[in-house]
Amino acid sequence: MFGKRSPVKVPPPTAPNKPGVPANPNAPVASGPGVPASTPSSTPKAAEQAKPNPGAKDNPAKSKKVSKEKSEQFAALKVSLHRKLIEKLDLTRMVGEEEQLRGQVREVVADLAEKENTLLNHNERDRLVNEVLDETFGYGPLEMLLSDPAISDILVNGPKQIYVERRGKLELTEVQFRDNAHLMHVIDKIVTAVGRRCDETSPMVDARLKDGSRVNAVISPLAIDGASMSIRRFGADPLTWDDYINFKSVTPEMRDFMEACVKAHLNVVVLGGTGSGKTTLLNNLSSFIPDTDRIVTIEDAAELQLRQPHVVRLETRPANIEGKGRIAIRDLLINSLRMRPDRIVVGECRGPETLDMLQAMNTGHDGSLTTIHANSTRDAVARVETMVMMAGFDLPVRAIRQQFSSAIHLLVQAQRLTGGPRKVISVTEVTGMEGEIVTMQDIFAFEQLGLSPKGKAYGQFVATGIRPSFLDRLKSSGCDLDPSLFERKVLMTDDGE
Repeated sequence: MFGKRSPVKVPPPTAPNKPGVPANPNAPVASGPGVPASTPSSTPKAAEQAKPNPGAKDNPAKSKKVSKEKSEQFAALKVSLHRKLIEKLDLTRMVGEEEQLRGQVREVVADLAEKENTLLNHNERDRLVNEVLDETFGYGPLEMLLSDPAISDILVNGPKQIYVERRGKLELTEVQFRDNAHLMHVIDKIVTAVGRRCDETSPMVDARLKDGSRVNAVISPLAIDGASMSIRRFGADPLTWDDYINFKSVTPEMRDFMEACVKAHLNVVVLGGTGSGKTTLLNNLSSFIPDTDRIVTIEDAAELQLRQPHVVRLETRPANIEGKGRIAIRDLLINSLRMRPDRIVVGECRGPETLDMLQAMNTGHDGSLTTIHANSTRDAVARVETMVMMAGFDLPVRAIRQQFSSAIHLLVQAQRLTGGPRKVISVTEVTGMEGEIVTMQDIFAFEQLGLSPKGKAYGQFVATGIRPSFLDRLKSSGCDLDPSLFERKVLMTDDGE
């Protein structure tokens, strides 16, 4: 009667489970003061933790903030290592091949990086060492872009915005400078290497890299949003005529004809707009000059890479800090006439030196080459007239045109077409004058037929069917071309793919 009582079984709830409460039939239910109100998993705090947080998994703003902080820490560490490297080594006294020195300094930088109390993985540590070496031996963040052969232009719009051109298309990169002072340091490193300066008294400068790439920099106060720099690349392995033909920028027939003209000492002018490839084309035309000729090149910033053994390279000089000592292309051109040149190659005529160039072509320096900015062969005549007038002589237009028609034999026009391809779109002979007009005739031309699905211009190269009037001169110079070369026909088709 008074035995041990058996435990009372509590029936499971029959009502449907509420959200957040586990569907467990054996779970205890609140039935009195001795029973817990709920299980630990059903407490408000636990329930709040159990709720999914859609922003915690992928928060772009937070992720971007973390990435920025990490990037700043990495940049600070790089500056610290670079400073310690300079304190430890006197880089100015280190002599030897750059690759050998780079290997020695790499070991020192790697040792300094090991001593830093940082949580970097192997890839990050390797990247840190490489970037410190780039700052020491190269041009910092630009080294990554300069090592890419597909990049033809590097455009720096302040320290945080760098664009590049790849295969004719502009694209924004993730490469950045630390700040404007960092960018100014790189600019100063480039221009001082060629004996120039860029500061408040001379805020614009033209320079060149070791591979011949053209550099232009503009700094404050002219550049409002930080220093600006543009690099027109030529690359360590410049384009050859085989590359021109493979890229369908020119045909073998056009190349053979231009080779004969250069060897026969005809005066050639390359024309085109900005970025059309004039300098590269001029460099390749100069490759046809025989090794026996003495060549004098004149440029603002030395870019031409002639392969002949007998070449004298001249470069202009800007004014000093007092505004004196400027040596312009015209001064060098006048002086070059006393240097017994067989050929004079002027990188670009853009001012009063054009008159002296025409005079040189007319006074025994046949076979000279130069480039001018112009959008068409007819515009080239007008441009030459304007630039000759800049020399300060009140010459009548007819006299200038007579000088032009007698001095220049061939106009080669390069153009950058829609979608990026660069082509030689016309090879034109200057035949003389009729009244007041300079007469010309196209020997070869590119006829654009439309745009491909990829947005690139396509068309065909044609021989116009006109024979040049100087064929006898080519023949007497040993360049006997087949007359069938000039028959009207399609030479090459480019489908724009």
